[in-house]
Amino acid sequence: MPSQNGAVAPPASNTTRSPVDELARSLRSQMTPVDSRFSYFLIHQVPEDDHKAYFDEPVGALPPAVRALLPSAGLVLAPYMEKAAGQSGPAVVFEKPSEAKLLLSHRIESPDFATLFFTAKDEQIADYHYFFFEQIAIILASRLPDAVEIAWNRLLREELSAEVHGEVDEHSWRLKQSLLRRSMAARKDGKLFRDYARQSLIDTMTLYLHGICCDIDVESGPRQLPSRYMRKRLVTLKEHFPPPPDHAVFPEDVKG
Repeated sequence: MPSQNGAVAPPASNTTRSPVDELARSLRSQMTPVDSRFSYFLIHQVPEDDHKAYFDEPVGALPPAVRALLPSAGLVLAPYMEKAAGQSGPAVVFEKPSEAKLLLSHRIESPDFATLFFTAKDEQIADYHYFFFEQIAIILASRLPDAVEIAWNRLLREELSAEVHGEVDEHSWRLKQSLLRRSMAARKDGKLFRDYARQSLIDTMTLYLHGICCDIDVESGPRQLPSRYMRKRLVTLKEHFPPPPDHAVFPEDVKG
């Protein structure tokens, strides 16, 4: 049962395993509004002084054109989540699972509402921000306007033709390697290209949104997309999804 401060009181036994799909249904009516589209619920309590960093700042950093494509959403901070076991789905738990079973974010999505779950205990707010924007990017990827998808695919085909090395994150890196093992003609169409295009958009959009919200560093490395191609991707996203007022994408966007 919820406690008076809006958090779920821990059970007498910390062995309780609460399926996230059941929680998504039961918590929707108990959410606290962040704004007209976003709300939250605390299974894991966080200091009130941190609410701005957990909710107001990342939600406020979302571009209006992104918000227009999203369903309403509820953010749930859980102590921990455990990956699916057997036939059951993932669950909120109060004892930390093994690293192999620990799940850091998950979503339950319907056409008009998405419940986004996050492991919050022992996790840094900066890591939570990454997973928040990744979940937003995943939802967005299935709701893209045709014009954005066409522009993005054109950009990727140019990169593939130029044999540009690297990617934004590990997920798209692995799909790109599979694609690069195919013939040049096969790289530009088909299911493998579409899977790669979707994942590269998710990874790049996550970086784009995260950068609007917070000062972040992009780690250089042998698998990293070269900076001029990274910038071209971010410029494309900025053209279609301009940041909200008083937010910047690039250092030169900051008004002196």
